[in-house]
Amino acid sequence: MEFLNQHWPLIITLLAVGFASGYFGGLFGVGGGIITTPALYAVFQALGHDNEASLKTAIGTSLALIIVTSIRSLMTHHRAGHVDMNMLRAWGVWIATGAGLGGLLARWAPVEALTIIFAGGAFYIAWKRLFAKSKAGQAPVNLMRKRMKIPIGIGTGFFSSLMGIGGGALGVMVMTMAGRAMHQAIATSAGFGVAVAAPGVAGFILSGWAAANLPPGAAGFVNLPAFLVMALTAAIAAPLGARAAHRLKGDFLSKCFGVYVLVAAGGLAWDIFTG
Repeated sequence: MEFLNQHWPLIITLLAVGFASGYFGGLFGVGGGIITTPALYAVFQALGHDNEASLKTAIGTSLALIIVTSIRSLMTHHRAGHVDMNMLRAWGVWIATGAGLGGLLARWAPVEALTIIFAGGAFYIAWKRLFAKSKAGQAPVNLMRKRMKIPIGIGTGFFSSLMGIGGGALGVMVMTMAGRAMHQAIATSAGFGVAVAAPGVAGFILSGWAAANLPPGAAGFVNLPAFLVMALTAAIAAPLGARAAHRLKGDFLSKCFGVYVLVAAGGLAWDIFTG
């Protein structure tokens, strides 16, 4: 009870972040990690933990939450008929492989390198969404070929794991650049979140098991209390966001997605390099 009295603003913040993560994860097919990673980093900093422990635990915990938001949003998108299940099955194993490697590497990755990977990748994704060129009249790229799905799938999983996002941000970018409709890209990429998050979480737990200065309640670089609090509201909000995506135009969704990524990445980069 004393902990609740002292930290109720943080608990309310986590509930709100969980809801936002679930809603925007469903809306954009991204798992919500681009919201939760910067927010959790700020929460752990407010509790007095250093940059490295705060950021790595924020990334690992975000990946755990992505399992919840991705499953909930994927179910809603699938009922609406927007998910390409063939691509999800073909790419899933390669994305999972890359995510596991990224999670294991996290133990040795400097916090500045993780920040550069997160912010650099996010800024690129935002730029591609905000200034995307029309694909009208262009033949779609076959994403099912081995020379496409193996290297891009592993790369998507690897960098998504290190960024603490669900693979949807990169997945949406790859699928739309290949000529897929925005709604199908969002729906299918929601499933990439599970492929990234499950092995990524395992990697972050193992790589952080003996790490020092972790926030209380940690299993390696995954904070269980923060995960449980956010999962409550994320599970409720994810289907709401997914249903909202079905009612919006693809071009508008694309621009909103770009702004969303840009703001989150900028906030984290600013805090790390100016703090």
